[in-house]
Amino acid sequence: MSPLKTKLKTALKILLTGGALVLVFQKIDPAQLFELSKNLSWPWLLPAIALFVGSKVATAIRLNYYFGNIQVSLSFWENWRLYLIGMFYNLFLPGGIGGDGYKVYLLNKEFKTPIKELLKASLLDRLGGLIAILGLLFGILFLVEIPFPLSNPRVGKVLPLAGMLGIIPGFWLLQKWFFSKFLSSFWQGIFWSLLGQLAQMAAVICLLLALGVQDKLLAYQGVFLLSSLVAVLPLTIGGVGARELVMVYAHGYAGVEESVAVAFSLLFFLITAGTSLVGAFVKQTPAPKA
Repeated sequence: MSPLKTKLKTALKILLTGGALVLVFQKIDPAQLFELSKNLSWPWLLPAIALFVGSKVATAIRLNYYFGNIQVSLSFWENWRLYLIGMFYNLFLPGGIGGDGYKVYLLNKEFKTPIKELLKASLLDRLGGLIAILGLLFGILFLVEIPFPLSNPRVGKVLPLAGMLGIIPGFWLLQKWFFSKFLSSFWQGIFWSLLGQLAQMAAVICLLLALGVQDKLLAYQGVFLLSSLVAVLPLTIGGVGARELVMVYAHGYAGVEESVAVAFSLLFFLITAGTSLVGAFVKQTPAPKA
């Protein structure tokens, strides 16, 4: 990508992020947001941070299985350091090559693994995360009554149930057709994807408890998973603004409080940013094992 295109891409992301945040703060009461932060129960933040970091460890392990399928042999610590650097690139260098691009570049340089295979491993890693989010979201939509516009109560239960039953077989077929070299790690990928996402959902509960929320926890989880899907789209910096917009506009359907949802989302971003920032201080030069 040329320097001009990179600058334009970064400028557009900054513009979209700022615009989304303006929309969010027009919809909520800043005084209420400040009151929530003032009354924050700080002891709940420590387990939230630990669970979030644990979720990233799980997804790093998932990615290392895919690397192993293409003979890229990294120890746990080599892979974890590389993963942290990737998180930093994704969040703090939005106009550059990104975390996945950095990992592909470095591993191609050190292991001479074809770029196409490394890109497939990175893409499958992203898809594995999306599958876990979708599967758990279908489960919550099945358990929680959310009156979407024009929704039918009976159809509203059938669709999430079909999603829960079909998502893993569908992902297996997708992997068999387009990522067959990684099929031997299918169940390991599913396990670590679900474990990572469940750890994040446990972190969500801790953050909600820190904000004094003790009811409608499943509804908040559903909105969180939906916002996670939107935040994956490379439209804003680190998903900031996009996630908060979903929180604001979904509150009427899920019955969650706008200010609490936005305060939670901002806390979640701060934990993400703090963890990603560690990658700036990590030196990583993986070398092929003898």
